[in-house]
Amino acid sequence: MDILKQLELEFSLKPWQVKNTIELIDAGNTIPFIARYRKEATGSLDDQLLRELNDRLAYLRSLEEQKEKIISSITEQEKMTDEIALAIENAKTLTELEDIYRPFRPKRKTRASVAKALGLDGLAEKIYAQEKGTPAPEILAQEYITDEVPTVEDALQGARDIIAEQVSDDSQGRKLIRYAVKNHGTISVCGADEDLGVYENYAEYSESIKTIADHRVLAINRGEKEGKLKVNIDFDKTIAFDLLYNIHCKGNNACTEQVIEAIQDSYTRLIFPSIEREIRNELTDAACVSSIKVFGENTRQLLMQPPVKGNVTIGLDPGYRTGCKVAVISETGKVLDTGVIYPAPPHNKIDEAKKIIKTLVKKHNVKMFAIGNGTASHETEVFAAEVIKELDCGITYMVVSEAGASVYSASKTAAEEFPQFDVSLRSAVSIARRLQDPLAELVKIDPKAIGVGQYQHDMPQKELSAALDGVVEACVNSVGVDLNTASPQLLSRVAGINSSIAKNIVLYREENGEFTSRSELKKVAKLGPKAFEQCAGFLRVAESKNVFDNTAVHPESYTAARELLKICNVSEGDIKTGNISLLKTQVETLGTSALAKQLDIGEPTLIDIVSELSKPGRDPRDELPKPLLRSDIMGIEDLKAGMELKGTVRNVIDFGAFVDIGVHQDGLVHISQITNKFIKHPSEVLKVGDIVTVWVLSVDAEKKRISLTMKKPK
Repeated sequence: MDILKQLELEFSLKPWQVKNTIELIDAGNTIPFIARYRKEATGSLDDQLLRELNDRLAYLRSLEEQKEKIISSITEQEKMTDEIALAIENAKTLTELEDIYRPFRPKRKTRASVAKALGLDGLAEKIYAQEKGTPAPEILAQEYITDEVPTVEDALQGARDIIAEQVSDDSQGRKLIRYAVKNHGTISVCGADEDLGVYENYAEYSESIKTIADHRVLAINRGEKEGKLKVNIDFDKTIAFDLLYNIHCKGNNACTEQVIEAIQDSYTRLIFPSIEREIRNELTDAACVSSIKVFGENTRQLLMQPPVKGNVTIGLDPGYRTGCKVAVISETGKVLDTGVIYPAPPHNKIDEAKKIIKTLVKKHNVKMFAIGNGTASHETEVFAAEVIKELDCGITYMVVSEAGASVYSASKTAAEEFPQFDVSLRSAVSIARRLQDPLAELVKIDPKAIGVGQYQHDMPQKELSAALDGVVEACVNSVGVDLNTASPQLLSRVAGINSSIAKNIVLYREENGEFTSRSELKKVAKLGPKAFEQCAGFLRVAESKNVFDNTAVHPESYTAARELLKICNVSEGDIKTGNISLLKTQVETLGTSALAKQLDIGEPTLIDIVSELSKPGRDPRDELPKPLLRSDIMGIEDLKAGMELKGTVRNVIDFGAFVDIGVHQDGLVHISQITNKFIKHPSEVLKVGDIVTVWVLSVDAEKKRISLTMKKPK
């Protein structure tokens, strides 16, 4: 296979784009670095497409390696033919390759291998040939009767077993059956237990394999795994028999009747169970790929939520018996104060709790409350709203997802960061910081624990982790990292930096004080030239005298950036003060194409340099809509059908989106209620963090279910 040509076709790319990208990957460059600083080489391919291309490249290379192994194995068996070699060469998937290799694969003991050991393969060949004038199978079989094969029927059974395996191993027949079952088969489900619980909808259920939705595949799989459901694939076996008869029935005599019997046995005992497993696995794999993609996109949107900067924040980790843990966090994320209050049952020390919180608010000039959404969250939210009303000083609050907070609090990372605090106080700190800077805080947690997907525990964990790690890496590098304040966990997500180098950066910072330039990074232990090349552009040094060190301009482009300022008659001081109108005017006048040629750099690089110099130290998240902060509270009992509300999208899944409308319980907007247009997936319209207007359709307070619509009532 010409891998380059294949990638060109699959991704609709030009030959030079694929060639250059593969060369960059093979040279050890990271995806964020290639996407940001090698745009000329790739034609400005984004990081998502680059990751997909990288994954596909690995698959195709694996396919080629497998082909070589199979060719070697068949050649060693002295069974290679031009026809087999061509089939292997043309195979596009590992499944096709497996079908071709099946007859040559060393087999464990089977009915056919036992029959062959008894010397019945000659009889099987004569019967399968179905030639005119061939004696009846019963007469042929008499020649093969021995002490180990005492009867004619034993001989014929052995021959049929050999033919059945031969039919099963035939790649053409398998291909036809697989296609037929995929396109005309159904997946059938029935209850395996009297109490089906959440699987009630699947008590008696069937759907075409071709149309079944990914989330239903995963739900059915989980129900089967829990012993609640029985799942089968149904397909009309007479159609399958006819397909196989057309391939293997060459006559119309007594031998053909034996072959027909062998075909039916082969399909029932060997082919269909194997293809059923294959199709179930393929459906699961496709559903997992789809779910991982949704999970990844949700995680991306969550991590890229705008930070709420410049405000002292109180983090509240609600609880009943053990109380609500309190942490006061400065504008820069430092812990200023901690405590415990008991505003919820069984203690109900509301007045005492109010006094403590009001004192902390006045002492530290607190502007926001961040409330965890776990146990006792509603009572704590009611309490916070009352305090805000009584203080009447413009404080707002937000209920923050606690997903993964307990994982972080009990982790080695949290213990190293806050050895003096117990687990619950660490949670309160994390909750406050999640509001202040979601990205910086959430990178400390395993992305799988963030909880913005569906069926994440049913996913192949290796693939899920790889995909989410890629998302985290992309987010961190697109935002940029402050070299002098970033945690080791955040630094380790920067392109070219592993956890060991990240720790060395922090150690260097502790021993030598703040970094004063990017070039100082070269003094960090184990951070070599390649690592510096990959990471430098993503690290910011606001304290540097060099204005470029606080932008995404890469050090390799500093000379060009200085020359650009000189040509445009703009100083570095102008950049620092934001006086860049002259730069933009000059670039427009001279033209990016001519300027790029004069500076001997690519046009995309020039455009990026101008963009970065326009906003040194900018955070791309600041340009997004701000999160919805509240100062009052509602309960589920206050909701009425038709009520209009503002809400924040918390999770986007295959069948809809969950929206936080400020009543503790998220409401569901079903995919049919998102828009009047047809959409295949809610992510076409919504993303995590979106502020949306919704209307209440129905409320079931007992089951805590809220149905919402985004379609404005007439």
